[in-house]
This record gives sequence, structure tokens and C-alpha cells, in this order.
Amino acid sequence: MSGGDGDGLVNEEKRLVIELMPEVLPLLKDGIKESSIDKSADGDEISAASTRAPVGSAIVAAYQFRWFVTQVDYPHLGKLCNFVIPCALTALDHWSPQVKGQGMISFTHLAKNVNAAELSRYEDVILDACCQNIASDDEIWCHVVEMSVLLVTCIQRSDPRSPWFEKMLNEMLGHLERQPRNKDRRVAWLKFVEPLLHGTGLVLVAHFSRIFPLFFKWLHADDDETILLVLKRVHTVMRLTWIRNTPYLERLVDELALLYKEAALRVAREQIRSSVLEILILLQQCKGLQFKAAWDKHSNDLNLTSLSLSLSGNTTNNVGAHVDQFHGDSLQRSSQPLKPQ
Repeated sequence: MSGGDGDGLVNEEKRLVIELMPEVLPLLKDGIKESSIDKSADGDEISAASTRAPVGSAIVAAYQFRWFVTQVDYPHLGKLCNFVIPCALTALDHWSPQVKGQGMISFTHLAKNVNAAELSRYEDVILDACCQNIASDDEIWCHVVEMSVLLVTCIQRSDPRSPWFEKMLNEMLGHLERQPRNKDRRVAWLKFVEPLLHGTGLVLVAHFSRIFPLFFKWLHADDDETILLVLKRVHTVMRLTWIRNTPYLERLVDELALLYKEAALRVAREQIRSSVLEILILLQQCKGLQFKAAWDKHSNDLNLTSLSLSLSGNTTNNVGAHVDQFHGDSLQRSSQPLKPQ
């Protein structure tokens, strides 16, 4: 498969890597495990683990493991799952963030280059390891979020009612609620969570009481990146749920109106205002009189004149497009392919 062609052919360098992996990965797994924590040990477990073997050896082994895994892609990587997955799980189980991080990068590459059937033998232990690692340090949280979202979406795609979607979402929301002002964590989550939202689908309604308070805080964050990402995720949640049966409509309208005015001082002013208008148009269409009642308090605000004009009569085509888009989304729980064709 020189250059990534999906014809089943491999160049000589990649062929050598594939041939070596069944021999090398078990050795790397043992190298990582030597300084792992003995779960049955008492006292200072990390010190005891480091005494048995220097953690530097585990870090080197983890980097070597990640290098081997990322040299192979679809469709060849799937044939090596029985060697890759045990080593990756051992890395995730290690106490060192550096070792964990390399295991997460390896699992992310795996999720993008294999199919669900090839992961089925290990699916529960993989997803449980993801949940256990969501409490990871800031430096690797972006890796654990991307890994977890890709793996649960890949493995459970054929089962939209899988409890793993909710379990993963609950774990992530719990950590975000404890550190809502942590920029790195919120940006990582907002960047990578989209497939998980699609997988959760209408069940998101049950999580509105946790999701929307975070969204409302982040809509007024100091950085434009967070704001633009939040607006995208708000739009996604609305398309997937039609924001039904929720007390958050009026608050959302108020927060969006305030953000529209605040955007005057933002570098990404035009992008923010365009996204706000897009969301308000969709709200106008799906909530009708409820939206009108919520918007009336803002209709005479001189700072919102152009926004009010856009909502009052010049959005017919945009509304139609949003309605069509919603109906398409409501029939499809997830729309993002995770492995190359």
C-alpha cells in the first residue's frame, strides 16, 4: 500500500514493520508493565514500581510502541489488533502521564484504521479503560477525549442505545463541571466531542441540565476559539434534539443576544455574529411562539437592530435549509466515518 492505497499492497519498509510487530509488541508491553503499579501493593506504590524498573524505560517503550502502531494503517492494522490492543491497554494502565499519552495516541490511530468487528473481542475492556482514564492530567486530556470519542463511536455505532455513550458523556461532563474555567480541557472537549453527541442523539435531552450551564459559561469566555466551538456544539445539540421539552430556551436566547452585542469587541466578530444568527433562526423555526416570547424583550434593543431585522423577514431560505438539515440529522444518529475508505 505504497502512499496509502487501499489495494492491499505494502512497500518493503511497511512490510518489515508489520512482520516485526508480533515479535516486538509483546516485549514492549513487558517493558511498560515492569514499572506499572502493583494494584495489590501497600504503601507508596509509585515508588515501589520505580524501584523495580526505572520509569524511563517504560516511557521509551511506550514511544517505540506508538511509533510501530502509527506506521501501519487500514486495512493492515486490523490484523494486528491482538498484539496492539493488549500493549495499548497496558500503557493506559500505567501511572505515568507520558506512558498513558502514547497509549492514547496509539488507540486513536487504531480507531481511525480498523473496523468495529476487529475491536469486538476487547470492546468492553477498551471502553472501560477509556472511562477510567478520563480523569487524566491536563497535559494528556486532549488525547483521552479524542481517543474515547473515536473508540465508543467506532465500537458502538451499530447500537445507538448502547449505555456506553451516556457513560462516557457523564464522565466527561463531571470533570468539566469541576474545572469549567480550564481552557485546555474545554477546548479539547468541544473540538472532539461531536461524534459522541451524534451517538447519544435524543438522549442528550436528559443531559441538558449539565450541558447548557457549561455552554452558557463558555459563550462568554475570554478566547474566541472557545466561543466559536461552543456555538458549533450548541447548533449540533439543537439539530439532534430540536431543543424539545426544555426550560433553557429563554436563557439561551438571552445569552445569544448578549453574545451578539459583546462580539463587537471580538477579533472574530463576524464569525460569532453569523453563528448566533444561524442558531436563532433555527430556534425561531423549531419553537415558534415560544421563541417569539423570548425574543420580544430584545426586539427594541438598538444594539440588536440588524439582528432583529434578519429574524423578522429575510430568513425564509435559511430557515428552509435548516429544517431540511434537521430532518436529515434526526434520521441519522452519527454521520462521521471513522476509518478511511
